[in-house]
Amino acid sequence: MLTSVDGDVLRVLAEPLRLKIVTLLAGEALCTTHLVEETGARQTNLSNHLKVLREAGLVETDPCGRWTYYRLKPSGLAMLAAELGRLAATAQETADSGRRRDC
Repeated sequence: MLTSVDGDVLRVLAEPLRLKIVTLLAGEALCTTHLVEETGARQTNLSNHLKVLREAGLVETDPCGRWTYYRLKPSGLAMLAAELGRLAATAQETADSGRRRDC
């Protein structure tokens, strides 16, 4: 049986601004001020998206004085990547074998 890919995490990453945030955080930890500069989004909008990313287990915070830095949580993406890798391997096996259900 196929492993189930977490649809909630996929929906979270399907939103363009959240995907941009994740891409930026893959390179370095950033505070909201940096993210506003990089994305052009409003701070309140970014804060809402960061909350969604935190709740999905993709981003974590690191308080530093009066600033809060955000960093990508590699384990969240690694689990999704592993599930998608298994799904791709199963799809390749199916394609190679020509397996299909009779009508």
